Amino acid sequence: MDETTDIKINEPWKVILYNDDIHTFDEVILQLRKATGCSDAEAERIALEAHTKGKAVAYSGPFEKCFKVMGILREIQLIVEIEG
Repeated sequence: MDETTDIKINEPWKVILYNDDIHTFDEVILQLRKATGCSDAEAERIALEAHTKGKAVAYSGPFEKCFKVMGILREIQLIVEIEG
């Protein structure tokens, strides 16, 4: 791994949650809490933002943690991606 790649991996990454018409707010909130450890209020804010704006930042941090968060959110087929 070269220096530029190493720097990019250590930069803050974001897990983006997209709105869908399949999951209930309760399902999304529960999964957000499970994936990120955030509070009910924060999970509700993220879910509402994704619902109203089409997407929301569900988590921001190092790539490895974002990858884990994305995996947990995808357990119930939520639509997510990582942005760097």
